[in-house]
Amino acid sequence: MAAENSKQFWKRSAKLPGSIQPVYGAQHPPLDPRLTKNFIKERSKVNTIPLKNKKASSFHEFARNTSDAWDIGDDEEEDFSSPSFQTLNSKVALATAAQVLENHSKLRVKPERSQSTTSDVPANYKVIKSSSDAQLSRNSSDSCLRNPLHKQQSLPLRPIIPLVARISDQNASGAPPMTVREKTRLEKFRQLLSSHNTDLDELRKCSWPGVPREVRPVTWRLLSGYLPANTERRKLTLQRKREEYFGFIEQYYDSRNEEHHQDTYRQIHIDIPRTNPLIPLFQQPLVQEIFERILFIWAIRHPASGYVQGINDLVTPFFVVFLSEYVEEDVENFDVTNLSQDMLRSIEADSFWCMSKLLDGIQDNYTFAQPGIQKKVKALEELVSRIDEQVHNHFRRYEVEYLQFAFRWMNNLLMRELPLRCTIRLWDTYQSEPEGFSHFHLYVCAAFLIKWRKEILDEEDFQVHLAQLLRQTGCFIRIVICYAQRAKIRY
Repeated sequence: MAAENSKQFWKRSAKLPGSIQPVYGAQHPPLDPRLTKNFIKERSKVNTIPLKNKKASSFHEFARNTSDAWDIGDDEEEDFSSPSFQTLNSKVALATAAQVLENHSKLRVKPERSQSTTSDVPANYKVIKSSSDAQLSRNSSDSCLRNPLHKQQSLPLRPIIPLVARISDQNASGAPPMTVREKTRLEKFRQLLSSHNTDLDELRKCSWPGVPREVRPVTWRLLSGYLPANTERRKLTLQRKREEYFGFIEQYYDSRNEEHHQDTYRQIHIDIPRTNPLIPLFQQPLVQEIFERILFIWAIRHPASGYVQGINDLVTPFFVVFLSEYVEEDVENFDVTNLSQDMLRSIEADSFWCMSKLLDGIQDNYTFAQPGIQKKVKALEELVSRIDEQVHNHFRRYEVEYLQFAFRWMNNLLMRELPLRCTIRLWDTYQSEPEGFSHFHLYVCAAFLIKWRKEILDEEDFQVHLAQLLRQTGCFIRIVICYAQRAKIRY
């Protein structure tokens, strides 16, 4: 009688114990509704469709629908050998159901023996709680029940880190916990930085795939050439350079009201509120005063170029990175009035000197007629014509000049196109390259065009569309850098 009831029960029920259900989340690609619909329809046709053919079909469907997926290094433990849409054998399902009902009835009759009853359950029903190696030796008929359950049980044990959070400047207090790999990298950085003479070549090698937030300020100072490799000289160097900067303030800043400097100061004063207007940090009066001093002093000390619109954007990554040395919470919303005067002076001076080191390598971008940008745009055009002739010909067909969209990429180093956190990550790599801001930047710009080539080729009036696509590139910043590196090696 129990067997007949169980048969009727499983005929009425649409789900079986242990059946594979669609899983959504950061570690699984979105499920195509067509696949889900086909999966539900085909569950009733287990005996008519061979499992091997169905498995191959599922894989090809999966590949077609995840063409933009890329490995971020978190999938080492994923098991892709098991079929994605596997249907249970009806005999196994019935046997399982009968065993479950029998065990359940025993528990209800003799609740006082609940502990001893669990020992009578066959071994294959302990898979969710057990993590021993003995599970790996069980027969294949049990694996179709066990593997999906075991996988879903084990997923919460691994930290699920969103893609953007992995590649962003993790300055929020709610940042995900560090993985073992990230802890190992951080320890390696600390060993390098604490050595008597830091190996800058090794530091560049470690920094290329990204610098941990905890050591980014001192790493950037070293990579930019602001700090010496010798640890004993760093404190004195910082003290001397900071005093030197504020000596410039006392010497030159009052001249901003003089007639021959008024135009420069007026333009700086206009541009500062436009710098990252959506980030509250940069709308604070105290921060804007700091930026005005940094930009004016740089313009006075570099009369060949003076101040040019776009240079104001180049201060922001350094300011945020050096501010994060004193702030653990969300930097973009932090009130700088909570910091001491000495902290603010240190952040201001370090931002000035590191920005100066950066601009020393690309100053021809900002001299009269901006010849550096003209050369770089022309070089980008030649590079794209060799890497992807189809995209290049598409531009020519619709009479699109590279200068129309690439001028700002060179003038602002993509800062108007990318979120600030992605710019900081990108600059980790730029500072690890010998000529990152002047040379490697070209390959990054080309990599953006190649990454979005399909969308570009589908659009005639593509410039607005391309700007929208670039704003989405925060999720792909690491793969874009890899594209750029491949292009650099090959071309």
